[in-house]
Amino acid sequence: MSGQPLLKVRGVETYYGNIRALNGVDVEVNQGEIACLIGANGAGKSTLMMTICGSPQARTGQVIFDGRDITRMPTHEIARLRIAQSPEGRRIFPRMTVYENLQMGASLDNLKYFDEDVKRIFKLFPRLEERQSQRGGTLSGGEQQMLSIGRALMARPKLLLLDEPSLGLAPLIVKQIFEAIKELNKTEGLTVFLVEQNAFAALRLSDRAYVMVNGHVTMQGSGKELLANPEVRAAYLEGGRH
Repeated sequence: MSGQPLLKVRGVETYYGNIRALNGVDVEVNQGEIACLIGANGAGKSTLMMTICGSPQARTGQVIFDGRDITRMPTHEIARLRIAQSPEGRRIFPRMTVYENLQMGASLDNLKYFDEDVKRIFKLFPRLEERQSQRGGTLSGGEQQMLSIGRALMARPKLLLLDEPSLGLAPLIVKQIFEAIKELNKTEGLTVFLVEQNAFAALRLSDRAYVMVNGHVTMQGSGKELLANPEVRAAYLEGGRH
């Protein structure tokens, strides 16, 4: 495991109306590591990502980022602390070009690095450089995912939240995206928290891993430990069911 805790989620409960989506969730992500959260569809994984970003806010418990309590902060203030999210379903701006989408992701505080950051994204995802004047909505699913991650990286985040980056993508594209995440972590020390249904790919990539079932974290350990765990293998790695 790497350095000090960068993100701490403590006893978090999140509700949609009267329905409890997260039930006393505890998660920690250390500086400079890749952590993942796996679980079946509807387990509450995306809700945890959105709760970290303040929408919806946790009803009880705490979200601590970089030593600061952000539980009650509005989303735009949380983003200013350099937490960037590539949300589930990509949500790029379809009518804007690739280049314009990257501009939308750039932090206003860091505009002097803009050209340098664009070059960095294009090096990471050469396909985006080829498509830079193309509208986002005309890109393939894999290219849109690269753009969504690239846009998040333009904010120079301390913590990158990735929600289902492999969803609906061909295995070759998934491999490229996971390699890019690994590269960012290795060369820039970027801290990544990943929510992913592709448990095998996520666990292989991650230093730390959590399993979520029905809004509870039911297991945690290193990626290697959970890959070797018979229960995890049966439920998530061999097409088994809960």
